[in-house]
Amino acid sequence: MPLRYHSEIAEHEAVRTQVGLFDLSHMGEFLVRGAEAGPFLQKMLTNDLSRLSPGRAQYTFLLNPEGGVIDDLIVYLLEPDLYLLVVNAANTDKDWQWLSEHATPAVKLQNISEDTVLLALSGPQSTTVLSRLTSAPIEALPYYACLKATVAGIPDVLVATTGYTGEWTYELFVRAERGAELWQALLEAGASEGIRPAGLAARNTLRLEMGYLLCGTDMDESTTPLEANAAWAVKLQKGDFIGREALLRQKETGLTRRLTGLLAEESRAIPRNGLPLTDAHGNPLGRITSGSFSPTLKKGIALGYLPPNLPEGHTVYMEARGQRYALRLTKPPFVKDTSLSRRLAPKPNP
Repeated sequence: MPLRYHSEIAEHEAVRTQVGLFDLSHMGEFLVRGAEAGPFLQKMLTNDLSRLSPGRAQYTFLLNPEGGVIDDLIVYLLEPDLYLLVVNAANTDKDWQWLSEHATPAVKLQNISEDTVLLALSGPQSTTVLSRLTSAPIEALPYYACLKATVAGIPDVLVATTGYTGEWTYELFVRAERGAELWQALLEAGASEGIRPAGLAARNTLRLEMGYLLCGTDMDESTTPLEANAAWAVKLQKGDFIGREALLRQKETGLTRRLTGLLAEESRAIPRNGLPLTDAHGNPLGRITSGSFSPTLKKGIALGYLPPNLPEGHTVYMEARGQRYALRLTKPPFVKDTSLSRRLAPKPNP
């Protein structure tokens, strides 16, 4: 996937207002199968796989023994004793080696990354566009679910309602040899909605507006999910898993830092990755991990590590190009009204 196809702002706005199409074929995909697949993954991952039923998915973490984040990923239960893991591209080899080192002979691992094309159709019009290419009941799929369907005449496409933009998204897994065909069919089906192919730059600003984490940037093996403000994807009560003891100790002793949302007070202040954060007197407090201009809000937004006792609304400062700019602590998502949030909003009683 390129950084941009044309204008990253136009690509970002297409996803927020209409529909965009991402080529995510760089991501890694592993199949894990066998009667021991569930217990194995339950020990390797932080979320509770016992809560999954066939056709559902979870966001979760792969940790080292110190509780540091090796990777964040999505696990799908395709059918009893068959799981699909979707891992970050830069971590594919490392994740594969880690899982392989811990798997028993009863667990069958298969790396299907090179055989799989992954496309993401994202935006308020995504259901309208995809419905033109399949008779499967995609409009009835709940969030974080999946089904096999024929799409654009291509059989056995896995259609999943997972995504990374904050808009309603269908992620489509297809055999590599049919990937280009599906890409072209989606672009043609979405022409009347002004569909745009979108690149990495738009994907980054879209995910940052939602406060979604980027592994290797907002977290790594030196940070834990608790510090990354993602304790909701860690089920300490489920039983033993790699990294659990370290997280229990950290929870008992208390955090010294936590990933926090930051909103620029003035439009010309654009936070950038790695910039230090200080208090009003210039004393160091932490650093920005992800920062950018928000095309939706028309101002700078960021994620950064700060002391956990700072309240929402508190002001910290960054220095850029010899100037000092104020940033206000803000709980993500920065953009609240999206097709995903509307889809997930509680329905009023009749």
